[in-house]
Amino acid sequence: MFATYLIGLREGLEATLVVSILVAFLVKSQRRDRLPQVWAGVGLAVALSVLFGWLIEYTSTSLLSRSEDRELFEAITSVAAVVFVTWMIFWMRRAARTIAGELRGKLTEALAVGSLAVAGMAFLAVIREGLETALIFYSAAQGAAGDSGPLLALIGGIVTAVVLGVLLYASALRINLSKFFTWTGALLILVAAGILKYGVHDFQEAGVLPGLNDLAFDITSVLDPTTWYAALLAGMFNVTPAPTVLETIAWVAYAVPVLLLFLRPARRKPVPTATTTTVTERGADTGAEAEAASTPQRA
Repeated sequence: MFATYLIGLREGLEATLVVSILVAFLVKSQRRDRLPQVWAGVGLAVALSVLFGWLIEYTSTSLLSRSEDRELFEAITSVAAVVFVTWMIFWMRRAARTIAGELRGKLTEALAVGSLAVAGMAFLAVIREGLETALIFYSAAQGAAGDSGPLLALIGGIVTAVVLGVLLYASALRINLSKFFTWTGALLILVAAGILKYGVHDFQEAGVLPGLNDLAFDITSVLDPTTWYAALLAGMFNVTPAPTVLETIAWVAYAVPVLLLFLRPARRKPVPTATTTTVTERGADTGAEAEAASTPQRA
């Protein structure tokens, strides 16, 4: 459940920061009359994200009758989720410094067009995070059919992100967002490695990949699957005591190089802004502060 909580927290905070930048810009620009359009766009994005998540689940449980088809569908969604997670983590690392400026520029253009453009701007700013969350959650929660724990954990992560975003906006909380996104990014890479491992297992069960019975190792006597810590490792990173050879290769081949690439020091010019910030409606450079803070700082 920690994995789905982390997904909700990370994706939710990214979406919350985007909305905070849009709201702060409108407030500072004396355009509070456009705030209802922003919230309408956000609401529509959330609704479609929930619908997308339901559609994935419905396809797996109701539309696909053969177990092999369900395994193949889950395998494909797992690989897609890993692609989205990887792209999202590295995109945030690269684009965080310019995202606020781009949002302000697009919102200025939308204000000149009209209400629908403002709503569409807010919708597009949030829908990506929502669709990613639905897909990643489905892949991370596989194997927990009938268990409401992962869904509650996801909702808890999103609620935590919204609370943090509100406190940041109200200047009631200061948080080092660079460290937050660095640590959560590293953990999400391990979660994605587990999702990829699960996807490989599904491909094997669907008969697409061989080696379903070829175990890389079996440490069941040491890591008892019935213990709480084994369940925790399996739920967080899909670390199991008896994985197949292909599962193990997939986990290591993804986790090791991606972690090294993500954690390596980034070459960049010094930025004259603090690494700890708040999202607030005061000051002329609200968005710039938020984007600087959300960029992973390297030693």
